[in-house]
Amino acid sequence: MAASKTASKTAPKTAPKAEPYVLVLYYSRQGATATMAQHIARGVELVPGMSARLRTVPAVSANTEQTEDDIPAEGPLYCELADLRDCAGLVMGSPTRFGNMAAPLKYFLDQTSSLWLSGAMIDKPAAVFTSSTSLHGGQESTLLTMLLPLLHHGMLIAGLPYSEPGLMSTTSGGTPYGASHWAGGDSKRPVDEVEATLCRALGQRVARLCAGWST
Repeated sequence: MAASKTASKTAPKTAPKAEPYVLVLYYSRQGATATMAQHIARGVELVPGMSARLRTVPAVSANTEQTEDDIPAEGPLYCELADLRDCAGLVMGSPTRFGNMAAPLKYFLDQTSSLWLSGAMIDKPAAVFTSSTSLHGGQESTLLTMLLPLLHHGMLIAGLPYSEPGLMSTTSGGTPYGASHWAGGDSKRPVDEVEATLCRALGQRVARLCAGWST
């Protein structure tokens, strides 16, 4: 009996299991995409047992190299491959650049070949979001082209279903391909309540899929 008591005292303790998280990865130039990311993160955290991890990427300089410090002066940290590898799901956002994602986000994705080779992202839920200065500035083509590298990684794509009332009532952003925002010509139009609600719905949907809930 004494030996068993001693054994129980000296047995190694199991480390607590880390809470699963949805990576909300984005690049933002004027702040609108960052605001959307925050609403998406709130949606993620409406699902019990799921947390959101906000991460961004550095700007790309004229010589197509990222020259920013490893730790940004303010806001979320820069994303590392480990953040992507260990996430339960991904929601990725970028401002619209001629109907496509911004170069800094594409630059980061171009460095994820090791995750592709290992299959680290296969079967993880994923979704996308964007912001544009003009109302018909390529939001849908940006969202669709942002999905292409995620499909190559074997991720499971989640959009916004038409059970979300905002898709039928919006006069600005919001698509079945992902959340979107119309920032206006001066990029100062705030994210309105319909757009914000759709952002939260997208984050919540991805988190529910990660947790194995029925949507």
